[in-house]
Amino acid sequence: MIRKIVQIGNPALRQIADSVDVNQIQSDEIQSLIDDLIETMRNANGAGLAATQIAVPLRICIIEVNKNPRYPYKPDIPLTVLINPKVTFLTEERIHVYEGCLSVPNMRGQVDRCPEILIEGFDRDGQEVSFISKGISAGTFQHELDHLDGLIYTDRMSDASSLTTIDEFAEHYEEKFKDQVINIVKKYGS
Repeated sequence: MIRKIVQIGNPALRQIADSVDVNQIQSDEIQSLIDDLIETMRNANGAGLAATQIAVPLRICIIEVNKNPRYPYKPDIPLTVLINPKVTFLTEERIHVYEGCLSVPNMRGQVDRCPEILIEGFDRDGQEVSFISKGISAGTFQHELDHLDGLIYTDRMSDASSLTTIDEFAEHYEEKFKDQVINIVKKYGS
């Protein structure tokens, strides 16, 4: 079922999500929620979606990039379901990237993200997962995990003057950013 994605200003986006009882991951309720997150994200052409974005305060998010028209420059990420995820930064280095968000419609802004991270948590089958993500993809994972802590990308912006509409981004910044993404992908592999 496609759910309503709450927008900036909705208190649900500022809620710190509750951990999911690992014994409940296989429940119909959690599995249906995961299915709804996937369907809602795909319907909106998102690169990810956190449960808090549909006003469900649980630590579940999904990420998928597959030739996404909203982010044509992002490398593909296979569908990834994360439950109770945590992230560990693996480097002091940061990349300065433009991000957008389904809960902040028609906008982009620059944030600093760690380009090498370790992600740990559980998948939709209740199995432990642990993997490293690098480059632009690492930023995508950090963006979704931020939602579970009541944060949106505008909170991470060091310079509010980088906030731009999609149209202005396309006209003034997108080409340069695509070149930057190509260089990040060359350096980190994704």
